[in-house]
Amino acid sequence: MIVQKNFAAIDIGSNAIRLLVSTITEKEGMETSFRKTSLVRVPIRLGADVFLKQSISENNRDRMVDAMHAFSLLMKAHGVEKYKACATSAMREAKNADEVTEVIKKRTGIEIEIIDGSHEAAIIAATDLHALIQDDHNYLYVDVGGGSTEYTLYSNGKSIASRSFKVGTVRLLNDLVENKTWREMEAWVRETTKGYPDISLIGSGGNINNIFKTSGKKEGKPLSLAYLKKYDELLNSYTYEERIIELDLKNDRADVIIPASRIYLNSMKWARANQIYVPKIGLADGIIKSMYQSN
Repeated sequence: MIVQKNFAAIDIGSNAIRLLVSTITEKEGMETSFRKTSLVRVPIRLGADVFLKQSISENNRDRMVDAMHAFSLLMKAHGVEKYKACATSAMREAKNADEVTEVIKKRTGIEIEIIDGSHEAAIIAATDLHALIQDDHNYLYVDVGGGSTEYTLYSNGKSIASRSFKVGTVRLLNDLVENKTWREMEAWVRETTKGYPDISLIGSGGNINNIFKTSGKKEGKPLSLAYLKKYDELLNSYTYEERIIELDLKNDRADVIIPASRIYLNSMKWARANQIYVPKIGLADGIIKSMYQSN
């Protein structure tokens, strides 16, 4: 007998807001499968408000209300049984976050949970990586967002350590990351990984997904450090407008992809990694997986 149900996750990030609808299939004697049914991304850059002015503007609040109303209708159309909306770096730093979440709940019925960095890292670590992680290998999982970067070290198939840093693409674009914070992130990665040889990176986030897509690599195959360096040089050789035209990047991707590439490259250098795997997973996948496990 097969049982199917639809769960949804809303990821309210610093650079964009996403709705993921996943179909969960249970069959006796077989492993439960999670299939992405729908993924909708709305480019509301909350970090541009919060990291500069410490609050969400009225315009972006209204855009969030519109997006959540649309997400509510889409979840209804998909027959979603259970959902969870999580807000990350920008929302947890906004002085008017409670006011905004209350307005959204009142107008759309969607409740938003603002999670801290450690909780975010834990949810990301719950993503389904078993098909990629081998028991006799070491991996550093790196999720780069607009407001923060989350790390999780895996060894022998187990999570060893996790940490979140306020180093994100939108912050870097606005020159809001202090050298002290960058050095702390470098020191943590070097110290945490120093006893683990032959580390590979696992990268998640829209920017590394975009870089992987342009590589033409088959899913499951890693990108080399040399390729990432070469692509980073290509990105930096173009102007913002040229990246949109020549590389076919969206306007809200063409700027943040530069600092994202810098974070991934430095993470590889600090961890002494020569390759990076890019599975199509992230916070939204982790939200759905954690909801299913608690269910």
